[in-house]
Amino acid sequence: MIRSTALRRQLVGAVAVAAATALILSGCSGSANQKVDKAAPKVLSGNVSFWHFFTDREAKVIQSVVDDFEKANPKVHVSVHSGQDDTKLQQAISAGNNVDLGMSYSTDIVGSFCTSGAFRDLAPYIKRDKVDISALTPVTRSYTEFNGKRCAMPALTDDYALYYNTDLMTAAGITSPPRTLSELETDALKMTTYNADGSIKVLGYDPLMGYYENAAAHYGPAAGAKWLGSDGKSVIGSDAGWPELMKWQTAFVKKIGYAKLKRFSASLGQEFTAQNSFQKGKLAMNMDGEYRTAFIADQAPDLKYATAPFPTADDHTDLYGGGYITGNIMGISKGSQNPELAWALLKYMTTDTAAVVKLANGLKNIPHLTSALKSPDLVVSAQYKTFVDVAQNANSSTTPPSPVGAGYQQTFEQYWDKYQETGAGDLAAGLTKVDKQINASLALVSGP
Repeated sequence: MIRSTALRRQLVGAVAVAAATALILSGCSGSANQKVDKAAPKVLSGNVSFWHFFTDREAKVIQSVVDDFEKANPKVHVSVHSGQDDTKLQQAISAGNNVDLGMSYSTDIVGSFCTSGAFRDLAPYIKRDKVDISALTPVTRSYTEFNGKRCAMPALTDDYALYYNTDLMTAAGITSPPRTLSELETDALKMTTYNADGSIKVLGYDPLMGYYENAAAHYGPAAGAKWLGSDGKSVIGSDAGWPELMKWQTAFVKKIGYAKLKRFSASLGQEFTAQNSFQKGKLAMNMDGEYRTAFIADQAPDLKYATAPFPTADDHTDLYGGGYITGNIMGISKGSQNPELAWALLKYMTTDTAAVVKLANGLKNIPHLTSALKSPDLVVSAQYKTFVDVAQNANSSTTPPSPVGAGYQQTFEQYWDKYQETGAGDLAAGLTKVDKQINASLALVSGP
C-alpha cells in the first residue's frame, strides 16, 4: 500500500489533473445515462474485474476476501488486478480498459472522480438495495461523496495519533504522554540528547514538515483548522488555526535548529523499512497511522511503546481525542461492462461486517463500519485501540474532497515548507497568497 504522504499527494495531484482535463474536454459527467435494474439479480453470475493497489502480503488479504465472495457466489469469477496505483487506474478507465470495480488509496480523488464521472453515481444502487449509509462512520460518509453525489464507498481507514517510546519517556521522568502541543514540545526537548560534537543523538520529536507523516492535513485537527469554505474556495488565509499551528511548529524548529534537524532527519532510515527511526529508538515520539503497529510487530517486536491521541493546540484542549482520518475508497468504473457484479462485490467488501473485520485484521487498518469497530472479532491491541477510539471520536476530521484532488493541500504545504526554514516574513500575506493560488486552480476546473 502506498502510505508515504508525499508520494500519495504527488500521485493524487496528477490523477486529479487528468480527471479534470477529461471533464473539460468531454463537457459531461460520463455516467449521466447509466441504467440500473429495478431489482438486484437473485443469482449472481458472470465475470467482473477488480483493480486495486495492494501488493505482496496485503494483496493476499484482499484476495482472501474476494475468495469468500466467490465461494458465496459460485457462478461469479473475479479477475483481480493488484498493484494498480491511482494513476494506472485513471489511465485504464480513460482508455476504456476492462475495469469494473476500482480501489484507490486516497480520498483526495473523490472530487475529481465524481465530477468527471470516472466513478459512477452509486445512489441508485444504494436506494434500490436499501443500504444504510448511516452505518458508515461520519467522517467516511463525508469523504466518499462530492457536491451531493456519492460515487464511492469507504474501504477501511487510516487515522493518526502519537507513538511514544515508553523506556525513553520513563528515563526522562515523564509519567504520561503530552496532551497539548506545548507539552509535546517540552517533553520532546527533555528527551532530546546530543553527541559530543553537538549533533542530535536521539530526538524527542521531529517537528520538520515533510518528515515521515508530518503533513498539514495531519496537523489540522489539532487546532480545528479549516481548508475550504461552503463555496468550495480556500479559507486557509482567514482561518485562525493554520497560523497558530505554523507559529508553534516554526518556533519549535528554531529551538533545535533547522540545519541540525535537516542533517539528523537525512541520516535516518526510510519510513517504511525496518530502519524507521522510531522503531530504531532514534525518535522518542512520532505522529503515525495505525498501520505502524503492524510494522513494529513484524520489524521491531521488542520495542516498548504506547500510543495516545495526538496533542491539541493549547487553546483547543476540547478537541483532544480526535485526529486526522483518511482511507481507501472503492467505486464502479464509468465503463464497467458488469456494473451489477461490480456493485455486488463493492457492497460486500464495504458493508458486510464480517468482510470488513477480516480486511481490518489482515491489513491492520481501521474499519469504516460502526458495527465492525464494535465487533468482538476485531483484534485490538492496547496500541491499536487508540486508533479505534480516534475513528469514533466526534472531533476527528478529514480533508474535504475537491475537483483538484490534493492540489490545494500541495500548494499550502509548499508554502509551509519554505516558511519553516526561517519563520520570517508576513505570514498573513503569505497565506492570503496561498488562497489566491488555490482558488485560481479551482477556477480552471469549476469556473469562477
